Amino acid sequence: MASLLESGWQYLITHFSDFQLACLGSFFLHESVFFLSGLPFIWLERAGWMSHYKIQAKNNSPAAQEKCIVRLLLYHFGVNLPVMIFSYPVFTYMGMRSSLPLPSWNIVLTQIIFYFILEDFIFYWGHRILHTKWLYKHVHSVHHEYATPFGLTSEYAHPAEILFLGFATIFGPAITGPHLITLWLWMVLRVLETVEAHCGYHFPWSLSNFLPLYGGADFHDYHHRLLYTKSGNYSSTFTYMDRIFGTDIGYRKLKALKSTEIEDSSELKNN
Repeated sequence: MASLLESGWQYLITHFSDFQLACLGSFFLHESVFFLSGLPFIWLERAGWMSHYKIQAKNNSPAAQEKCIVRLLLYHFGVNLPVMIFSYPVFTYMGMRSSLPLPSWNIVLTQIIFYFILEDFIFYWGHRILHTKWLYKHVHSVHHEYATPFGLTSEYAHPAEILFLGFATIFGPAITGPHLITLWLWMVLRVLETVEAHCGYHFPWSLSNFLPLYGGADFHDYHHRLLYTKSGNYSSTFTYMDRIFGTDIGYRKLKALKSTEIEDSSELKNN
């Protein structure tokens, strides 16, 4: 497996420059993973499949979904791609490389865990700031146009927010100068995580059912369907920041209430 991966990587670095791989390659990988993971949730919603796993009963109109896709393409080409191009010198200055040998899995895993923890910390505080009155009205309200989120709405935001909260995602790699393959893996995992958090479905196989500190769709969906002053649940990936600072109180009360209702319903059926 390792030799196959190295052979494939050798092909890439032989046929493409570092700039092409780090900028255009990263952009192509992001777009592929983002749309391939996000589009199926539009089809699920339109077809009504697996509706018993849907968190909210309300559906988005086809027009609203199409508006999201068009705006996303505009933002991705107009904001994301230029950021990738202009940040390339910073990453190379900090030591990012694409050459062989590939880093060991121990190094890759350690860096990815560090990126998740750091990103979650920065995102939490940045997100809370965006929920102040002026910033919410002029910037963050764009993201909250979709009170019933679906996968692709994860990156639907005001350009200023894309830059502001995007900083949380790139800060870890920027200060550590990882191998490009580590950066790509981090990007793929982060995209899959945020698409899942906005997908609008809570499945039996959702990670939040198995990882105690993982937020997931149910956690973040609550944030979208409440008023901006009462939403809470500001973290991106984990739940401990909201728990520590008490910004998940409403969510935990709702979960406790639902749990009590399920128990009472079960008792009535048994009787």
